[in-house]
Amino acid sequence: MAISGSGKERRTEKPIAVVGTGLAGLSTALGLAALGVATMLIGPRTGTAQASRDTRSTALFGPSVDFVRRLGIMEALEPPPVPLRGLRLVDATGGLFRAPEVLFQASEVGADAFGMNFENGPLLMALADEAAGMPVIEWIDATALSIEAGESVVRIDMSNGESLSASLVIGADGERSLCRKGAGIRERSWVYPQVAIAARFSHRRPHDGISTELHRRAGPLTTVPLAGHASSLVWVERPERAEVLLALDDRTFAQELQSALASALGDVLAVGPRASFPLSGVTAEVLGARRVALVGEAAHRLPPIGAQGLNLGLRDAAWLADLVADAVADGADPGAPHVLRAYDAARRTDVLSRTAVVDTLNRSLIADWLPADLARSAGLAALKTIGPLRRLFMREGMGPGGRLPRLMQPVERSVSVSES
Repeated sequence: MAISGSGKERRTEKPIAVVGTGLAGLSTALGLAALGVATMLIGPRTGTAQASRDTRSTALFGPSVDFVRRLGIMEALEPPPVPLRGLRLVDATGGLFRAPEVLFQASEVGADAFGMNFENGPLLMALADEAAGMPVIEWIDATALSIEAGESVVRIDMSNGESLSASLVIGADGERSLCRKGAGIRERSWVYPQVAIAARFSHRRPHDGISTELHRRAGPLTTVPLAGHASSLVWVERPERAEVLLALDDRTFAQELQSALASALGDVLAVGPRASFPLSGVTAEVLGARRVALVGEAAHRLPPIGAQGLNLGLRDAAWLADLVADAVADGADPGAPHVLRAYDAARRTDVLSRTAVVDTLNRSLIADWLPADLARSAGLAALKTIGPLRRLFMREGMGPGGRLPRLMQPVERSVSVSES
């Protein structure tokens, strides 16, 4: 995209810019700051009203939780995140070949919990407050209007009338990423005939730290533990059914939810504000090119199955922080082609494999196709009965095997990031 040329050129000694101030952008800027790398952060300042409107929560697994701990915001989270001690998968498709119910428990792999469930609003505010107080982060409260990626710099036009140049731009600006388009990175995108409803609700029975995922013909219905007798909800439905559910009063919606859960959590006592979003998928052809690196939904977007979305985005942030910090420490160009190629190589297998698994599972649910039902049933039966396969599945669900980036290494193994 071309720059108009009008406006004031901003001069800066910070050659790296992060575009986007959602969870992925803030985490990336803070990850770089934790490794001593100065950045510009471009995007609107997060407000309490904005954060309070987010009805979702996010289950973060072990390495992602360690990343959040290293950013120093755990004590600021209120309410605090809730440990996830188990995951229950239930086949509620009503198909001929019904898969057995499977319960995975963290104790099977020697862990107290698979991870923790964070409410998105408090997590966003804690990240924003931390970023606002970081001397090495210059937060520019403006929106990027256009991106022009060149051989030596990337130029950005902003809504405040200024433009700036950076040697590396990190696009954390969502599935319709301006940064991705400005770098000329192609993407594969698709839509599902589904809408997700997100809310929180209270219930009579304790959840015991167990998340439940009902696999239904319309899509998954997932409950994830919150503090006390409360859980977050992601209820995927066909658009016409979702429209009906969203129009219900709170009491009737609670009754519908209780019925859909077969009273697994007892009576549904109260339901908070509901929000909805259509389901879609995006995969970038490469995760970095022409001095632009992509993180989070600018690089990949998945349906809400298995809590893979933000965990993938945080692994993007942690790996990119590692590679950029090493380049800066060596006096090298952080936006050089070899840095972006290394980033793409570090993330490609993880992103593509999890995208394929989540997409295949979601499509198998809505297809109502006998061979797909049989394959899904056989796979879950194997996970239920074969111990080594169960444990491998649980470990890989928490994160890919192999070396971890510095910011995701277990906190208890070292005192500080620099020693990890």
